[in-house]
Amino acid sequence: MNERAEPAPTVAVVGGGAVGVTAAHDLAARGADVTLYERGELAGGSSGRAAGLLYDAYAEDVEAAVGARALERFRAFDRTLPGFSFTPCPYVIAVREGDADADAVPAMVERMRGHGREVSVVDPDALGERFPSLRTDDLAVAAVAEGAGWTDPPSYVRALADRAAREGVAIETETPVALGPRTESGRELSIGEGEEDGGSGAETRAFDAVVVAAGAHTRSLLADAGVSVPVVPYRVQALVAADAYDGPMVYDATADAYLRPHPDGLLAGDGTEPVPADPDDYRREADDWFRADVATVLRERLDGAAAGGDFDPDASRAWAGLCTATPDGDPLLGPVGATGKTDPALFVAAGWQGHGFMRAPAVGEIVAEGVSASLDGTAFDAPDSPWIGAFDPARFDGDEEFEIAEGMSLSERTENG
Repeated sequence: MNERAEPAPTVAVVGGGAVGVTAAHDLAARGADVTLYERGELAGGSSGRAAGLLYDAYAEDVEAAVGARALERFRAFDRTLPGFSFTPCPYVIAVREGDADADAVPAMVERMRGHGREVSVVDPDALGERFPSLRTDDLAVAAVAEGAGWTDPPSYVRALADRAAREGVAIETETPVALGPRTESGRELSIGEGEEDGGSGAETRAFDAVVVAAGAHTRSLLADAGVSVPVVPYRVQALVAADAYDGPMVYDATADAYLRPHPDGLLAGDGTEPVPADPDDYRREADDWFRADVATVLRERLDGAAAGGDFDPDASRAWAGLCTATPDGDPLLGPVGATGKTDPALFVAAGWQGHGFMRAPAVGEIVAEGVSASLDGTAFDAPDSPWIGAFDPARFDGDEEFEIAEGMSLSERTENG
């Protein structure tokens, strides 16, 4: 007589961006009974406003491993996921003359190469010969990462959500949730709007595990459960201009700005405001100062025939989105509110410093492996745990005050490497 199979663990994923959708998809692939909750539309938050630059040019060990795995999966999805495409494109790191970070670039590149990345320091004149659309006469040093590319972030979220739904994930959009207590039945969620909020009354469900991957709303959601995390949203900006550009992706480290090809012409951005932002009440339109700054960078970095000379920032489609910061610039990834790091009820995945989308395929995979291991009783710091120690949420008390640091900063890379 066959023994009755154990019921599949029930897991709720809160957040319908790239990390949440990937985690839901991968958890279902591991046999979990998954429900994904999103307070608005899929990719309606940071993922829908992300720039879509994808690279693995990291010097630090953990970042390099996560970045490499993410790109590996992006390339695999390009072959197997209908509705998603990955466009290979070199990634240039450009540092201008007089920038104190220039001297650190060769050592940074050597560490990247030590991780197997195809990155090299390039003489500015040689860079200009290879990419005639770029101006390089003001550069002190440059590096080129060959294994990079770009994509449309919302297409990834939608395509992977479609696959997840076909594989059994229940996707509930336009559905706000609130975290409830841990009970004998699991971690409770209050689903939907209560009557006091104009709804028909919230439903309460208990899950074996809940993953909070809600981006800028992570801190407030976890606060409902009495869990404090130092995840602070901040505003960034980007624009798309209808100016022909077929060159490489470029990060002008001195100007703290990036650009890449786009189907409609050229995408450029950064526009970071290193101050906390209210995720429910922030300016979603781009600022005039940002448009002016981008115009200056493009004139200085691009040849006139490649959007540099006649670029009109006022004719561009521009927007603002939110990124999330932590005190040390590393994300929070793993169990929270746990005793001894063995409580498998509540998990967080947040605090990406602007790199969340490009890490999503790897991070979602880690979440799925980690949650599954935790439900089986594996402690966070066990030798066979898939969680990353450097990202342990328990390294913080949760009430830390800190200054927001821009995630793409070259100084951050060189200092942390």
